[in-house]
Amino acid sequence: MSVRDKRSEDDGWLTLFLAWMVALIASLGALFIGEVMGQTPCILCWYQRAFMFPLALVLAVSAFRMDRGVWRYALPLSGAGLLIATYHVLLYYGFIPEAVVPCGKGPSCTDAKMTIFEVIPLPVLSLLAFAAISFLLLIDRREHAR
Repeated sequence: MSVRDKRSEDDGWLTLFLAWMVALIASLGALFIGEVMGQTPCILCWYQRAFMFPLALVLAVSAFRMDRGVWRYALPLSGAGLLIATYHVLLYYGFIPEAVVPCGKGPSCTDAKMTIFEVIPLPVLSLLAFAAISFLLLIDRREHAR
C-alpha cells in the first residue's frame, strides 16, 4: 500500500465519520427535543426522522467497517430526507401557503420555542444536516471512484 493509497483511505474514513457524526447529533437532538423537552413533532418532522435515524446506524457501521460503497444506500436516504426538509423549510417561511400541522398536542414548528439559540428554526437545522450528509457522501463517492 502506497502512501497515497493510505492517505485516500484515511480521507475516506474521515468523510464517513463526519457524515455519521452529523446524523448522530441530528438524531440525538431530535430525541432530546421530543422526549426530554416534550415537544410534539409535526408530520414532516416524523418523516425526516424516518430518514435520519437509519442514516445514523448505516453510517456508523460503514465508518467503522470502511465501507466505501455506503453512498449507494445512504445517499438515497439522505436525498429523500433533504427533499422533505426542503419542503418543510419552504412551508415554514411561507413560500408554500399551507400550515405546518403538529401530529398531536404541542406547538407547531412555527412556534418560537422551536428554534435553536432563538435564531435557527428546527426545520432549517434538519435541512442543513441532510445537506451536509449528502455533500459528504458525494465526496466519498467521488473519492471512491478514483
